[in-house]
Amino acid sequence: MNTKILCLVLGLAAGGLVGWLTRPQVAEIHLPGIDIKLQGERPGGGLTSEQSRHIGIAAVVGAIIGLGVGFVADRRR
Repeated sequence: MNTKILCLVLGLAAGGLVGWLTRPQVAEIHLPGIDIKLQGERPGGGLTSEQSRHIGIAAVVGAIIGLGVGFVADRRR
């Protein structure tokens, strides 16, 4: 398997895991006159949009780092 692709996939998975473990537990919604705080996950289960965005950003950063490591490892061969 291509080293770059393997490192990209591993970085994506590692970033997603780190994002999941470090997701914010409190989500705040500020509307004019109303402040809402959500503790943990949504009542129906699942993630809030802020938590999903946090996990997605961490996964993308992990994928970029993994791709960079894949390029460096491929050049050293």
